[in-house]
Amino acid sequence: MTPLPYRVTAKRRETPDTWTLDLEPVSEPIATPRPGQFTMLYAFGRGEIPISVSGLPGDGAPLRHTIRAVGNVSEALCDLAPGDGLGVRGPFGTCWGLDGAEGRDVVIMAGGIGLAPLRPAIEHVLVHRDSYGRFAVLVGCRTPGDLLYAGQLESWRGRFDVEVEVTVDSADPGWHGDVGVVTSLLPRIPVDPDNIAVMMCGPEVMMRFGARAMVERGVAEVDIEVSTERNMKCAIGHCGHCQLGPKFICADGPVFPLSQVGPLLAVRSL
Repeated sequence: MTPLPYRVTAKRRETPDTWTLDLEPVSEPIATPRPGQFTMLYAFGRGEIPISVSGLPGDGAPLRHTIRAVGNVSEALCDLAPGDGLGVRGPFGTCWGLDGAEGRDVVIMAGGIGLAPLRPAIEHVLVHRDSYGRFAVLVGCRTPGDLLYAGQLESWRGRFDVEVEVTVDSADPGWHGDVGVVTSLLPRIPVDPDNIAVMMCGPEVMMRFGARAMVERGVAEVDIEVSTERNMKCAIGHCGHCQLGPKFICADGPVFPLSQVGPLLAVRSL
């Protein structure tokens, strides 16, 4: 529960309000996160917030977090510069079911900043490509300027062993790709409902419609995973801030099979 000291080693601006921070431990590191987990990042004097891990440490790679500046603490974190310090505790939460997906086709659907917690899963599949079947990554965002990891998406698209599709809600004159919601990309993806793992993260409305489209194509709810987001505070299911029906997102999630949370996501009051 005590934050460990880390320092920023690099900072990259992804969109007008979103940055990626590379972090290294000052002394002892936290335990290595798994794809889909989150940490609590502490901005000294401002507070702490949960942030999904967007890049796993190891083999010379740093711990990475992609942060959107939308509040007091996230703005303080985004204002950090290389050399500045912060606190990190964790990792917390459930992870993407990558082990259970081995030997199966994998479809990943991301909306907006939901690509950040999915990036470690994408990188895992690409590194262990022979362990999985067909692989598709579907990404949607509001405008071309809101697209995360544009350079990395292009490098993935250049591979022959993954299908990458990107769409935006509203295009500008320089955009030559698809325009529309991310679920409009689904008909392009062959689906074998008996041999597939689906992983989704993004706005709840996107996940509801995306999951519904997959279920209509015969995919079982237990084979569809969604990463939920609520106002987490303690990370251990104690304070109740992130309760979703009988679930606590920080302790029971954030990654759930649709069979557990599908009905809950459809209830506005939750």
